[in-house]
Amino acid sequence: MSVLERLRKRSGLLVAIVGVALLAFVLTGLFERGSSVFGGSSRAVGEIGGKSIDYNVFNQKVQEALENQKRNGQKTSLTAEETDQTIQQVWNQTINEEVMDKEYAKLGIGISDEELYDLMVEHPHSALVRNLSDQQGKVSQMFADPKTGQVSPEKIKEFTKKMTDEQEGQWTKLEEYIKQVRTVEKYNNLIKKGIYMPSAFAKRDYIAQNSNATIKYVIKNYKLVVDSTIKVNDGDLDKYYKAHQNEFKQEASRKLEYVTFDIAPTPEDFDDAKIALQRVADEFKTKKTTEDSAFVISESETRNFDVTFHTKGTLSPMIDTTMFRAEVGAVVGPYLENGMFKISKLEASKISADSAHVRHILVAYKGSGASQTVTRTKEQAKKMADSLVVLLKKKADFKDFVAKFSDDGGKSSAADPKNPKKFIMGKDGDYGWVNDKSGFVDPFKNAGLDGKKGDLVVVESQFGYHIMEVLDTKGKQPKVQVSTIESKVEPSNKTMQAVFVKASEFAGKNTTNDLFQKSVLEQKLNKRIADNIKENDKTIAGLESPRALVRWAYESKKGMVSEPQEYGDKFVVAALTEVREKGIAPMEQVKDDLTAKVIKEKKAEQFTTEITAAMAGGATIDAIAAKLKIAVEQAPTVNFNTTAIPGSANEPVVTGTVAAMKGKSMSKPLVGKEGVIVVQVDAKTDAPAQKDYKAQQTQMVSQMSSRVDYEVYDALKKNANVEEHLVRFY
Repeated sequence: MSVLERLRKRSGLLVAIVGVALLAFVLTGLFERGSSVFGGSSRAVGEIGGKSIDYNVFNQKVQEALENQKRNGQKTSLTAEETDQTIQQVWNQTINEEVMDKEYAKLGIGISDEELYDLMVEHPHSALVRNLSDQQGKVSQMFADPKTGQVSPEKIKEFTKKMTDEQEGQWTKLEEYIKQVRTVEKYNNLIKKGIYMPSAFAKRDYIAQNSNATIKYVIKNYKLVVDSTIKVNDGDLDKYYKAHQNEFKQEASRKLEYVTFDIAPTPEDFDDAKIALQRVADEFKTKKTTEDSAFVISESETRNFDVTFHTKGTLSPMIDTTMFRAEVGAVVGPYLENGMFKISKLEASKISADSAHVRHILVAYKGSGASQTVTRTKEQAKKMADSLVVLLKKKADFKDFVAKFSDDGGKSSAADPKNPKKFIMGKDGDYGWVNDKSGFVDPFKNAGLDGKKGDLVVVESQFGYHIMEVLDTKGKQPKVQVSTIESKVEPSNKTMQAVFVKASEFAGKNTTNDLFQKSVLEQKLNKRIADNIKENDKTIAGLESPRALVRWAYESKKGMVSEPQEYGDKFVVAALTEVREKGIAPMEQVKDDLTAKVIKEKKAEQFTTEITAAMAGGATIDAIAAKLKIAVEQAPTVNFNTTAIPGSANEPVVTGTVAAMKGKSMSKPLVGKEGVIVVQVDAKTDAPAQKDYKAQQTQMVSQMSSRVDYEVYDALKKNANVEEHLVRFY
C-alpha cells in the first residue's frame, strides 16, 4: 500500500501539489559519470553486466520520459539540451536498474509501507523537505509550521485531502524518489558500518605522517641530455612495449581532420534582402503609430518594440543625428549595420528635464516586488493611491502620509546623529535628484524627468503604485522613441546549393585520407583537427550539434572521408585519421610516446652508471655533486606524505626511500620522473610516542566512509563492464 493510499484511508481525496520540484529519475550526482566504448550490436545502445540494452526498448522509455518532461513543464517541445539530458537520465536509470537494484535485492534491502509513510509524513526525509522548499531553502507556507518554519506533518496530512489525477501521479513519483534515496542510504550505511581500521595500520599512518627527515640530494635531470643524441632501435621499442603494457592502456577515441565550406550570403543575397526590406520600409511609412508595435513585432527578427525614450548619443551612430532632427513618423532605411539590414522609425519625441528632485509614497499590492506582507489587491492599491493624491492636492502633509501609508522600506532611514541635516536617500520618501543614469526603474525616473515642478502623479512600476511629487527640475534635453525592424541577411537556396556542390566535389574527388590531405595542401584550405573524440561526446569545437559526425567517426574505418554534412552555417567534409579502440594501444599507434619513454629509460641507465661511478669509495653528497658538476639541493622536512621536493616534481621514489632510511645514510641512485637522484639523510626525527591510535583510526575510517557514496557505485559499474553507445540513439 502506497503512502498515497494510506493517506486516502485516513483522510479521503488529496489536494493539489503546487510548486513541488520533483527531481528526475536518480540521485543528483550519483550517476553522472559514464563510460564510452564502441562495439556490440548496432541495435544496442549499450551493454550492462553482459546484457545488451536493445534500442527499441530503450527508445520507448526515452519517449515516455520526454512526454513526461513536456507535460510537467507545460511545453509542446523540448530544447536539444533538455532532450539530451532526458536521454542521459533514462540511461542512468537503466544502469541503476541493472546494477544497483540487483544489489539491493540480493541483500534484502527495501522500504516497507510503514517506513515510507514515516518518511513522507511523520518524520519528513531531508530529500522531501528540499522538494517542499524554494531555492533559498525556505519551506513553502503550504507545508510550513507557522511557529518553526519547518515542514509540518499536520499540514502534509491536511494538504493531501484533495488532489487531481495528474497531481496524484506527481506525488507517487515523489514517493518513489524518497524510496530510492532511502534505499541508497541504507546500502551505503551497510558498507560504512563494515569499515574497520586496525590499530597497526593507524600506527603506521601516524608514523609516516609525523616522522620527518632532513635531506640533501643531487638530481641529474633528463633534460641535460638532448633526446636526439640517444639512439633507439626497433628492438628497444619492442622490448619496452612488451614489458610495460599497462602504460599503453587507452579508452576508445577517434581523430578527425576536417575542412569547412562556409555558407555565407553573397553580394547578390544582400541586394535581394535590401530590395525585400525596402518593400517593408514603404509599408512602414504608411502605418499609423498605433499600428507600429504590432507591425514591428511581426516583421523584425528581434520581435521587439522599443518603448524607451533615448537621449542624444545613445542611439546607433547610423541614425542618431537624423532622428533628433526628423519629424515624428519619419522612416530611415534600409541601412546595413553589423551584418543586418534595419529600418528605423521616429515614433515620438519630447523634452525632458536633465534632472529632477522627487519624493514618493509607494502603495504596494500582493505580488508586487516591494513587500511579502502586503495583502491588498492591485485594484485596491490603485484606488488607495488615487485617493491619497486627492488629499495631497488639498494640502495634506506629504511626510505624514509617507509615514502612515508608504510601503517603501527606506522611508524610515535613520538620520546621521553627527549631521542631522545630512540628506539620507529614501527618508520621508525623498530620493533627491534623479537623472537618466540613476539606478531607478524607468517609471519612477520618468515621472520626475517628464514632469514640472509641483506635479503630483500616480505611476505604476513592478513595486506597486508610486505617488510622485516633483519638487524641482534642472535643465532640458530632447528625447526620442525609435522603433527598429531588423532583418538578418540569410544565404539564399541558390547560395547554399552552390556551397554544397563545392563541398560535394571536394568529397567526391578525395575519397581517401591521402587524397584528402593532398587536396588540402594544393587548395590551401584551412584544415582543423578534432582529436581524442569519445563515442558519447556531444561537442566539437567550432561545430554546431556535431553528434552525427561523432556517430560517423565510430561507424567508419580509418582513412575514410565523409560526405558533406551540414552543421549550422557550414558544410563539413572530414577524414577519419586515427581509430583507437579500448584496451592496449597497438605499438604503431603509440610509437612517439613509446620512443620518448625508451629515450628516458636509456638516459636513466646512462645517468645511473655515471652516478654509481661518482659514488665509488664512499664519496659524500658534495663530492658526488662536484664530480657530476651539478648542485646539491636541500629539503629540511621530508616525510611519507611529501608531495614534491625542491628542484623537482613529485618524486614518490624519494619520499618512499627516505621513509625507510636511517639517519646519516645515503641511498643508491634512484630513477625518478625528472631524473636520477641520490639522497643523503642527515637527520631523522621520529614521530612522538602515543599511547594509542584511536584518533587516527577514527579519522581514517571517516575518510574511507566519505568515499563510499560515490566510489562504491563506480566500482559496481566498472565490475558490470558498462558500455555506453548513446551516440547511436541521436
